[in-house]
Amino acid sequence: MSELTTPHAGDDHAADTDVVSLLMRQHGDIRNLFDEVEAADGEERRDAFRRLVRLLAVHETAEEEVIHPFARRGLTGGRQVVEERLAEEKAAKETLAELDDYDTDDPKFIPQLLKLRKDVQEHARAEERYEFTHIRRSTDSANLAAMAKAVKAAEAMAPTRPHPGVESGTANMALGPLAALMDRTKDAVRKAMDKG
Repeated sequence: MSELTTPHAGDDHAADTDVVSLLMRQHGDIRNLFDEVEAADGEERRDAFRRLVRLLAVHETAEEEVIHPFARRGLTGGRQVVEERLAEEKAAKETLAELDDYDTDDPKFIPQLLKLRKDVQEHARAEERYEFTHIRRSTDSANLAAMAKAVKAAEAMAPTRPHPGVESGTANMALGPLAALMDRTKDAVRKAMDKG
C-alpha cells in the first residue's frame, strides 16, 4: 500500500518572502488534503484527516496572530472584514469538532467532511478577496516578508487541534493548558516581526 503524501507550504523550499503567497499556497495544500481524505479509506483516511486538522489549525492560528491584526488596523473597514472572517472560522471549527465525534469510516463522516470543505473553501475565497488582495496593495515587500516570517513562526508553535470559540488571542488565553502554547506562539510571532 503506497503512502499518500500531500505537500505543505514550505516543502518546495520557496523563500516565503510574501505572506499572501505563503497563505495562498496553504489554501492549495488544504484543498489537496480534503481530496486526499475523500479518496482514502481506513487508516490512510484517518492519517490524512489528522494532517488536514493540523494544517487547518496551523493556518488559522497564523491568520489569527498575524493577518487579522494587520487587517484590523491597516485596511479600510478592516474591523468588519476581520469579524466576518472570525465568524466563518468559528463555524468551520464547530463542524470540525462534530467531525471529531465520528470515526473516519462512519457513514456520517463524508457528508460532514463535505460540509466542512464547503465552509472552508468559502472562507478561503473571502480571505483572498477581502483580506489578502488588500494587504498586498496596502503594504510594502518588507512588511509582507516580515509577516511571512511571523506566519512561519506561528506554524511552528500552533496547536495540533482547533478549538471552537478561540478566534482571538484573548480567548486563547482562557483555555488553561493551551495558554502557554499560545504565549509561545505570540512570542515567536513578535520576535519574527521584530527581526523583519
